[in-house]
Amino acid sequence: MRSTSRMTGVSFNTVKKLLIDAGLACAKFQHDAMRNLPCKALQLDEIWSFVGCKEKNVPDEKKGFEGIGSVWTWIALDAHTKLIPSWLVGARDLEHASAFVRDLAGRLRNRVQITTDGLKAYVQAMEDGFGGEVDHAILIKVYGAGQADEARYSPPECVGAEKHVGCGCPVLSAASTSFIERQNLTMRMRNRRFTRLTNAFSKKLENHEHAVALYFFAYNFIFRHGTLRMPPALKAGVTDHVWSYEELVELIDRSEGEKKNPAPN
Repeated sequence: MRSTSRMTGVSFNTVKKLLIDAGLACAKFQHDAMRNLPCKALQLDEIWSFVGCKEKNVPDEKKGFEGIGSVWTWIALDAHTKLIPSWLVGARDLEHASAFVRDLAGRLRNRVQITTDGLKAYVQAMEDGFGGEVDHAILIKVYGAGQADEARYSPPECVGAEKHVGCGCPVLSAASTSFIERQNLTMRMRNRRFTRLTNAFSKKLENHEHAVALYFFAYNFIFRHGTLRMPPALKAGVTDHVWSYEELVELIDRSEGEKKNPAPN
């Protein structure tokens, strides 16, 4: 935000207000638009980031999830349209896993197959969100020995994968998390707050959430997916055209106008 302020010549507070307004407008629009979705195969994952400081540097009096330290973004991705219908910023625990899956379940039209990693919280979350009416596959990757010296920041080599039934009757041969893991890379490349080993982290949880909502709007409605040649929301039938940044600004303006002049009951 400070670099944007310097480049545009406007105050930092103006940039911050625009981020807040954009985040709120994008979150509300997607919350309302992502309904009755005909998804059939979903991949779920969590991507790590931190707010304020890394977990090891959190003061003792602020230990626990209070908007500082490690923060996880839970993400669901439709394997066929690459649409991201639901996400949640929070801790990597059962409470947030269940809240995330319940929100996802409320957006779907039919029974789906879901693939997750081996995080144990997903097992109970599927029961909490779908009541067992879902085909849940668990994919656990097996890694080799870690890298040393200059390669220590590279992930260890994946030497295999184990697939298990979480609940329902998933087709294990179709179980995969490749698309959601590739989306995690895209998110780190396009969202400065998720870039590793840089001094660009979020200072406040609220700003982090607004930046995430803005990113997912651009991903779903504006960016043309490299394989689809169109935004995922257009492929999924959530919208009927490719959105422009001008339309995003108009959406923000409309949202601001609705807040100042709410419709009568």
